[in-house]
Amino acid sequence: MSVHPELISRVTVDGARYPSLRGKPVLVTGGGSGIGASIVEHFADQGCRVGFIELNGAVAQETAAAVERRTGNRPVVAVADMRDIEAVRSAVARLSEELGAFRVLVNNAGNDDRKPLEEVTPDYWDERLATNLRHQFFTAQAVIGGMAASGGGSIVNMGSISWMRGAAGLIFYTTAKSAVMGMTKSLAREVGDRSIRVNSIAPGWVLTERQVERAKLAYQGKFSEYLEAQCLKEHLLPPDIARLALWLAADDSRLVTAQTFIVDGGVV
Repeated sequence: MSVHPELISRVTVDGARYPSLRGKPVLVTGGGSGIGASIVEHFADQGCRVGFIELNGAVAQETAAAVERRTGNRPVVAVADMRDIEAVRSAVARLSEELGAFRVLVNNAGNDDRKPLEEVTPDYWDERLATNLRHQFFTAQAVIGGMAASGGGSIVNMGSISWMRGAAGLIFYTTAKSAVMGMTKSLAREVGDRSIRVNSIAPGWVLTERQVERAKLAYQGKFSEYLEAQCLKEHLLPPDIARLALWLAADDSRLVTAQTFIVDGGVV
């Protein structure tokens, strides 16, 4: 990740190995870049059969090749727009046919673009909820049958701490991300008797290439501001989120469900 190295305390983490994950089919949405790409790589490194859905086909293939170089395990790609539920269902079916019934789903896809309050139209509001919330439910719906028939599994939904802080300029995003927590609770109750666990992760500001470029365009002070808000004075990186997703997917967390885990360095 080509971000300002002077802004990041680079610590090599000797991450845990999860034997219960080896060989399991895993689906990651929005797996082509940022946090999603790191999640794909971490599951591939555990020996999982990984498939991911990505909007940009060229980016998806670049990520798949990079993951294979680093782990020796090439993930399978499906190109689809997560706002198009029929396209998502088709992508899930194609990937499942190749990899097997998914035992793990990481609902990662999303986009936190900003827009001034006065410029938000009903159509834009609906599009933002389709981008950040609706597909999480319907992707889960698409995998639950096969997951249950295979003996159960784990669904990890991606939330955000942005709504907990009342972040301005993206109320459509914070509304969607607050709903992820409620959806996670109810879905966990609904599918628990099928041995399916449902949890969510609420990250803070994660230093991805996209976020770094946005901060550079807005104001450089964002980097220091976020560190001041954190208890731990070190920028969050995508692997910090990916490692929690691994634990939530593995049997090590077998009785953990209906929970939201905050990973923000101690902001909220």
